[in-house]
Amino acid sequence: MKKNSKTQRICYIAILTAIICVVSQLPGIPLPGGVPMTLQTLIIPLAGIILGWFDGFVATLLYLILGAVGLPVFSGFSGGFGVIMGATGGFIISFPLMALFAGLGDRLGEKTVKKPLYYVCLYAGLVIGAALNYVVGTLWFARVYLGAINAENMSAGFAACVLPFIPTAIIKIVLAGIFGVAIKRALRKAGLLK
Repeated sequence: MKKNSKTQRICYIAILTAIICVVSQLPGIPLPGGVPMTLQTLIIPLAGIILGWFDGFVATLLYLILGAVGLPVFSGFSGGFGVIMGATGGFIISFPLMALFAGLGDRLGEKTVKKPLYYVCLYAGLVIGAALNYVVGTLWFARVYLGAINAENMSAGFAACVLPFIPTAIIKIVLAGIFGVAIKRALRKAGLLK
C-alpha cells in the first residue's frame, strides 16, 4: 500500500474476505468421517501472508462473522450459527488463527537478514496455523459429533479429521508459502503493497 491509508487497508481486507467466500464455494472432496477437504485452508493463510498478520486475521474473522449471521459463505453455500456449532465448527472458528500465524511467520521472517531464515519462519507459521486448525477442529469434532472429549473420541477424531488430510495439508502449506510470497512480491512491485 503506497500510503497505507485506512481506506486501502479496508479495501484489501474486503477483497480477501470476498476471495475466501468464493473459494469456500468450490466443491469440497467428501472424505470418510464427515469432514470434506476444501481449498479454504489454502486461501486463508494467503490472507495472513499478503495482508499481514492483523489484517489477515481481520479478513478471516469477517468471513466467520458473515457466515455466523447467516450469509451462505461457508462450504457448500451454507451459513448460520448452526454451521459453526456443527461437527466441523472447530475448523471454521480456528481459520483466523491460520491467517494470524501465517502472517506472523511472514513478518518474523521479513525481519531476518538471511533469506533461508525467512522461509523457516514463514513455513513455521504456516505449520503452526495448520496444526492449531487440526487441534481445535478435532477437539470440537470429538465434543460435538462424538459426544465427549476423551481418549477414545480423540483417537477417532484424529483418524477422521487429521490422518486423511495430512498429504493435502502438506501440499497446501507448501503452495501457500509459494503463492503468498509470489503474490506479495508482485503487489509490492506494482506499488500496491508496502
